Amino acid sequence: MPIETREISVTGKKDCGIVDITEITSEEVRKSKIRTGTVTIFCIGSTGAITTMEFEPNLLKNVSETLNKLIPLDKDYHHHKTWGDYNGGSHLRAMLIGPSLTVPFVERNLTLGTWQQIVYINFDRIEKVRKIKLQIIGES
Repeated sequence: MPIETREISVTGKKDCGIVDITEITSEEVRKSKIRTGTVTIFCIGSTGAITTMEFEPNLLKNVSETLNKLIPLDKDYHHHKTWGDYNGGSHLRAMLIGPSLTVPFVERNLTLGTWQQIVYINFDRIEKVRKIKLQIIGES
């Protein structure tokens, strides 16, 4: 079964910067030699995450507000004693959402719902440029 691996770079603002990466992911799938299969989108780094959501301004606010209630960034986490970077909450948020997502595609078209976008979320306390691996697997 053919496999193609691609890499994209994405910049996310600090503290829950959400970036829609649907179009760039879709474009990489369309450019591949693989017609039908799956694409795995993997965030390299332990304070970022990949998921799907409806990418609209009020939901972006809801995500940030909800995560602030569940995992506040201003809490004194044990991790802060290790490196002194004060991003323990960022690591916990990334663990909760997860670093990867697998999406099927047919005839080079992602099988996403009408209001479903693929997003990268930067949970770190600073703006980050993050590398994301796309592994495209399937039939040509």
